[in-house]
Amino acid sequence: MNLDTDINSMDRADFQALFDSYLDESNIRERTVVTGRVIGMDGDWVTVDVGYKAEGIIPLQEFTGEDGEPTISIGDDVDVYLDTMNEEDGQLRLSKRRADEMKAWEEIAKAYEADEVVKGTIITRVKGGLSVDIGVKAFLPGSQVDLRPVKNLERLLGTEMDFKIIKFNKRRGNIVLSRRVMLEEERARQRTQTLQDLQVGAIMQGVVKNIT
Repeated sequence: MNLDTDINSMDRADFQALFDSYLDESNIRERTVVTGRVIGMDGDWVTVDVGYKAEGIIPLQEFTGEDGEPTISIGDDVDVYLDTMNEEDGQLRLSKRRADEMKAWEEIAKAYEADEVVKGTIITRVKGGLSVDIGVKAFLPGSQVDLRPVKNLERLLGTEMDFKIIKFNKRRGNIVLSRRVMLEEERARQRTQTLQDLQVGAIMQGVVKNIT
């Protein structure tokens, strides 16, 4: 189907029907992640072609690395989130940041279901604990930071750690992490190994914990 048809000769209903038919053929859907190609970089904007003559623009800052330099070039393929379409001219509203968030949520859901470790960076102090970046923001309660209470949580800001996800609700955007769970599991493994190694007459290495 050719979208170059003179839309000036159509009324709004006719064009909407044509545009909907075009979308059915191209498999482009709103509120989904699609793959596009960078075809232009002009000032603060990046133009992305997701195929079938549909193009959209995205702020360059969404493609900027920590050093302030662009992370993409013309011709690169990128995954972008297709938010809305303008039925008048086929212009797409796209987001690279939203696509990254959606992919991160998918990976986090898989890690939660498989009881796997996730890596994150502690970014700020919040009420009751810490905020952690694991691709999306997650909450680390103060009671789950270590085996014992940590008095100065601020000293952990900027630290990268491994965590277990103990609560996950994508609909509410709620993720709760724990480092304590991992430490307890490791301590239990060490205790089991120690008990297996204990033998009468064996020489063991220990640490003085208390003198009474």
